[in-house]
Amino acid sequence: MQITAIETIPYALRFRDPYVTARGSLDRREMILVRLRTDDGPIGLGEAVALSLRGGQRIDVIERGLQRTERRLRRAGIDDFAGPEPLRAAIDTVVHVAAGRRIPPPATAALEMAIFDLAGRVSGMPVWQLLRGDSGGPIACNATLSAGTPSEVAADAERWAARGFDSFKLKLGIGDDREQVRAVRRAAGPEARLRIDANGSWRVDDAVAILRQLEPLGVELAEQPVTKLREMAEVARETSIPLAADEVVTTSSEAKKAVRAGACELATVKLAKVGGIGRAAGIASELPVYLSSALDGPIGIAAAGHAARALYREHPDPGLAHGLATQLLFSETIASLESEVRDGHLHLPEGPGLGVEIDERALDRLRI
Repeated sequence: MQITAIETIPYALRFRDPYVTARGSLDRREMILVRLRTDDGPIGLGEAVALSLRGGQRIDVIERGLQRTERRLRRAGIDDFAGPEPLRAAIDTVVHVAAGRRIPPPATAALEMAIFDLAGRVSGMPVWQLLRGDSGGPIACNATLSAGTPSEVAADAERWAARGFDSFKLKLGIGDDREQVRAVRRAAGPEARLRIDANGSWRVDDAVAILRQLEPLGVELAEQPVTKLREMAEVARETSIPLAADEVVTTSSEAKKAVRAGACELATVKLAKVGGIGRAAGIASELPVYLSSALDGPIGIAAAGHAARALYREHPDPGLAHGLATQLLFSETIASLESEVRDGHLHLPEGPGLGVEIDERALDRLRI
């Protein structure tokens, strides 16, 4: 069996409401569907997300990076996907295709997703099993609240709580940060888990002052309160709230540096940001992690969900909800079968590979 073509289809999903952070706002999320076609029928699905609020590459640059891999993909023999070690065969294919190439991380993540999906479909395994996870059970998720006035954010928390969520992430750095957290604590109750994310928008002195004021409210963790690793270390020394790295930890070597600097206790990992499941596992070997969505579409969410079921096979589980419920922020989808969010948990689709199936009519309608 051989891969005969890589198909790349840019498309966009609109949000129900504008997605607002300290870095800007989005009305829609642009991404690229990747399909690996084979001469024997099975198709592998992947997805690349343009990290437009993080200064990442444009969608056209990501697509060119994907298309440059076609020659290597065509030369990759994938008969071993049906053999006794499909995971090893899939990893070897990823390395063969991507090694030595300057491919943007979202493109690398998409290729890995598509190869793992294809290996799972050929071997008859869901990806979590391919990755040697223990089960494909539900994955606890946090709700991501829209930035706004304290009353608006509190009302948003109440709507998510009615859906079964007990973990909430607030996007700070806009408006009255302290009052937003206080309002959500009042609305969600004393047992709810609250985490905050300033997207690196605070200065060190401001971060220390705000976090000290939030300590009595029982904040679970603070993601990337300041921009630089050195600044993170300064803040960490002045607050009892655990800090989680985001933008400053994208590789295992950066995770090592963060640990040595005392900059954080945790890291949040987005597959599109770091370049895939394998690289996420590398970061997890250095620092406790939880997975977050990069506002992915259905394929990226499924890939992160499968990874979450296998991520702690060799590392302690920090027991944190994952940020993988963001599909509820969109008003549309390109999938006829995808993960479902119920009762505050992500439920993976059944079947081999990632389990996602494409709605071709929806895809045609949402193409860019």
